[in-house]
Amino acid sequence: QVQLVESGGGLVQAGGSRRLFCVASGRTFDLYAMAWFRQAPGKEREFVASISVTGVSIYYADSVKGRFTISRDNTKNTVALQMNSLKPEDTAVYYCAAKRQTGAGTFSAVGMEYWGKGTLVTVSL
Repeated sequence: QVQLVESGGGLVQAGGSRRLFCVASGRTFDLYAMAWFRQAPGKEREFVASISVTGVSIYYADSVKGRFTISRDNTKNTVALQMNSLKPEDTAVYYCAAKRQTGAGTFSAVGMEYWGKGTLVTVSL
């Protein structure tokens, strides 16, 4: 069992930055590929970024490539999402998710095993 808790959401102006964190419980964090998803009002949950257990393999959605950076620290059981050059269309609830496998990929929400409760990011004009 893995429990995930996100933090770092809030209100930010367009063009600004925000850093999200996800802390995982348990002693098997380094067995899980980690990912961030987001869900905007009225829309489906979508993949944002993922990172392999070693941090070597990383994937991004085209919509955030070049602006967002995912990272992990296996010594602290954390995964972070640095978001720069934020746009109003980035407004969403951001979720941390875990999948027990080594590699990363453009994961489907259906395939993820554990989820956090989400943290809201609102980007204003």
